[in-house]
Amino acid sequence: MKFTGTDRYVSTSELSLAVNAAVTLQRPLLIKGEPGTGKTMLAEEVAESMGLRLIQWHIKSTTKAQQGLYEYDAVSRLRDSQLGDDRVHDIKNYIKKGKLWEAFESDETVVLLIDEVDKADIEFPNDLLVEIDKMEFFVYETGETIKAKQRPIVIITSNNEKELPDAFLRRCFFHFINFPTPETMQQIVDVHFPEVKKTLVNEALEAFFDLRNVPGLKKKPSTSELIDWLKLLLADDVSADALINKQGSSAIPPLHGALVKNEQDVQLLERLAFMARRERL
Repeated sequence: MKFTGTDRYVSTSELSLAVNAAVTLQRPLLIKGEPGTGKTMLAEEVAESMGLRLIQWHIKSTTKAQQGLYEYDAVSRLRDSQLGDDRVHDIKNYIKKGKLWEAFESDETVVLLIDEVDKADIEFPNDLLVEIDKMEFFVYETGETIKAKQRPIVIITSNNEKELPDAFLRRCFFHFINFPTPETMQQIVDVHFPEVKKTLVNEALEAFFDLRNVPGLKKKPSTSELIDWLKLLLADDVSADALINKQGSSAIPPLHGALVKNEQDVQLLERLAFMARRERL
């Protein structure tokens, strides 16, 4: 089955091609792009469109590669041995399976999401090279080798916070999600708000892209923030006229807290709006 997007997810032809190429090659798909461009949601929609179970491993700064395989709880075993618990005789009672183990032991193909791999230590990707490449790993405590019954579709996301090792990149099929064009963004908005008046959507998109183009903006608003902003505009029944920038000034859009997420950018927009008002006087 080929991935072409879903009713809830607009996929460009390049993105669909990347997903299908990674599946054909049986290699992990490494997805990069701005935060909020739908990288995590892609894995959810790939699983949905192909009728597969999704296993999600969300990476934190403290996450270790070993946690994706398994963890051995030696402390609990020691405590149980002191209490005379019969569970202590079977070491498997103290092994917690990780997300990779869960994916490997599945009888059916699953989609495995390794989300925001660049948040972890720089050695994290290197520590998973063999397991992802060979689709197997060794459990030292039990002496068994866990092999994937069905090779999972692996999707790895990165926000480009750290450079990933070359050896890791070599094993992946790579795709960078470019920020949507106004035309693609229109399609995304139509998916989420099919009943919204076109005038409001057009003015909101124009204000949104104008905001992204403001020089010196520290954090540009993302696709997900645009969707949140439109929800608020609808909830507060904001008219399209309130978004129209008739004088071409850099006024702050209503409910801008959904789009602008730090005080430096708010101050920048306030200064631009003040300067624009002075020019009109």
